[in-house]
Amino acid sequence: MFRTAARLGSFAATANELGTSAAYVSKRIAILEAHLSVKLFHRTSRRVAITDEGETIYAWAQRIDDDVEQMLEAIEAGRSTPEGLIRISASFGLGRNYIAPILSELRRRYPSLEIRLDLFDRAVDLIAEDIDIDIRVGDVPEPHLIAHRIIASSRILCASPEYLHKHGEPKTLADLAQHACLVIHERDQSFGVWRLYGPSGLETVKVRSPMSSNHGDIVRTWAIEGHGIMLRALWDVADTLQSKRLVQVLPAYRQSAEVWAVSPVRLSTSGKVRVCVRFLQEQLQDGPFALPGPHGD
Repeated sequence: MFRTAARLGSFAATANELGTSAAYVSKRIAILEAHLSVKLFHRTSRRVAITDEGETIYAWAQRIDDDVEQMLEAIEAGRSTPEGLIRISASFGLGRNYIAPILSELRRRYPSLEIRLDLFDRAVDLIAEDIDIDIRVGDVPEPHLIAHRIIASSRILCASPEYLHKHGEPKTLADLAQHACLVIHERDQSFGVWRLYGPSGLETVKVRSPMSSNHGDIVRTWAIEGHGIMLRALWDVADTLQSKRLVQVLPAYRQSAEVWAVSPVRLSTSGKVRVCVRFLQEQLQDGPFALPGPHGD
């Protein structure tokens, strides 16, 4: 209940999802706070916001839940070899550059698996489109889906040295409104509005976009060619930052870009989904296709 309230930021929404009343949710959270001797949420008339202590406890609660899930997986793991068709979806850049080669290795390890990878520039309906796993970057708002975090990452602002030499470097987030910004039509992003966390918390800026595309590789090429500033995931620009074709702009600002494997079922109930998700976690965290962390590590 605590984890659901932290995710939704509302006792009423939590009650609705869990099939109970907001008063019951509030009472149970108050009991938990009294038991732990901490304040878990800042409460207003319409919303609740998790406290710093609540964030710490949320991380432990997630770990406990993951341990239980892995226990069930361990019990199930020895019962069968994964087989049959598994359908996976992802965005263009992540899917082509990272997910596709990982699935190639997965097929070598489990030849009884049939793998289908579909790439979309839109949100997908896992149930209606019969998708087993959706690999996505950003929030998972659907309460009926199970989200397994693959890795924490960030989007950063970057531009070519040529563009910055010609147009100057922005000093504040508000300065971006005076610059050419290259916008990608992302699954989870409002077009032309960038929301980033900085020294003062979450800030929003409306940007001018003389060039935009729904394909990240195209926008990255435009940025390298000096057409403007872009907001892009670390894993997508790590090589160009290293080669100095792009440089980071306003490094104090970042946007969360966690990578999730989202499925309609728990890992303990589907061998093929479990094997695929765990293999993706292994490869994207520590394997040859590892993604940079939130601070570029």
